[in-house]
Amino acid sequence: MNANYDVVILGCGEAGIFAAYELAHLQPRLKVLALDQGADIYHRSCPIVAGKVKECVLCPVCHTMCGFGGAGAFSDGKFNFTTAFGGWLTDFMEPAQVMELIDYVDSINVAHGATTEVYSTESDAAKKLARQALAYDLHLLQARCKHLGTENNLRILTNIYEGLQNKLEFAFHTEVASIQTAEDGYRLVLAKGGEARCKYLIAAPGRSGAEWFSNQCKDLGLELLNNQVDIGVRVELPATVFEHITDVVYESKLVYRTQRYGDSVRTFCMNPYGHVVAENVEGINTVNGHSYADPALRSENTNFALLVSNRFTKPFNEPYRYGKHVASLSNMLAGGVLVQRFGDLVGGRRTNEHRMGKSTVRPTLSAAVPGDLSLTLPKRQLDDIIEMIYQLDKLAPGTANYDTLLYGAEVKFYSARLQLTSELETALPNFFAAGDGAGVTRGLAQAGASGVQAARAICRRL
Repeated sequence: MNANYDVVILGCGEAGIFAAYELAHLQPRLKVLALDQGADIYHRSCPIVAGKVKECVLCPVCHTMCGFGGAGAFSDGKFNFTTAFGGWLTDFMEPAQVMELIDYVDSINVAHGATTEVYSTESDAAKKLARQALAYDLHLLQARCKHLGTENNLRILTNIYEGLQNKLEFAFHTEVASIQTAEDGYRLVLAKGGEARCKYLIAAPGRSGAEWFSNQCKDLGLELLNNQVDIGVRVELPATVFEHITDVVYESKLVYRTQRYGDSVRTFCMNPYGHVVAENVEGINTVNGHSYADPALRSENTNFALLVSNRFTKPFNEPYRYGKHVASLSNMLAGGVLVQRFGDLVGGRRTNEHRMGKSTVRPTLSAAVPGDLSLTLPKRQLDDIIEMIYQLDKLAPGTANYDTLLYGAEVKFYSARLQLTSELETALPNFFAAGDGAGVTRGLAQAGASGVQAARAICRRL
């Protein structure tokens, strides 16, 4: 690794990848370094996903969260064409510009093997479904969606990496200890010794680096705004329950405002015929979901997250730490991910192995430990989730069945957001922030778009 670069990209997740892609194509003579604490795309292998172990072994750096592709590499690859959800880029630029960036990112994916098939919300069946949902005060967010598939997503990322690896420098297994200002730009002090200097810096730390990045911003004197905290569970039930919905709109984002508290609860990351998986965020086990495009790899279940969104006021300023604390409670009780039958939860009973053995829904995450979610999730969020499940049962009868499985905790970690310009530049000159870990996006489409926006801003200055 050299010491001096024109641009350093901190993080090789979705935002960092597309920033690198744009810089390489618009300014191929630039000296660009993209670094990540994880591995390259060839050497990312979670022991659980590989079938070597059933429980998280707490790898020093989580292969599911870190490395080329970031947390999105092992996701089921939902790509949503919308500004209605998936991030807050419209706080910084016009919706039409955001959509142009999203379409551009999609075109790069397609050029590297992504499908051209799109699930549309404009069909008669989708409009009918939206009307049915409204009858129960459930709001179906409108968005075109592509399902790349977990296995295809890895292939697309591999193709992009192979096209980039000779056009810029990558440094994997490289942890940054601190970001410091320098006379000619920025100085990144590396944890294992050495440094990297640059004039332009794009910070795209990803979800796994969100808390670290917030601390770096505080040390640099950058003001942070509180982002929302999303806490909930992952629901798993027979695929037939939601088939009439997922066959029409693959990614059905349904939003409900609870009567009890007035909180917003939404479905998120719907995985028809999918698998529930565990992921490790800095030593904390949380739950997520995957779905494969290949029918041979599918399960008989559908899983999705139910997330409760809460915004806090001062003096609260650490949404990331709050989310980690809630998730750590299930780890404390279960040693990892906890699972409970919905009927047991409502009835005030802890699900044990005997009761789980009677369940008609077989868990796809075999490592999950039966337990009691009421001992881990805050009462308000749990009340919201229960109310939402009963509401969903009206649209998709069977959702509130006794044997519907709830895994906890599902927490979406977002950094407190920085004050940014329309080019995503921080208050420090030539220092840009992009992606989920910087608190400006929460999904593949807008994360990639944010990376492109930051890269284009640098190219304009050159």
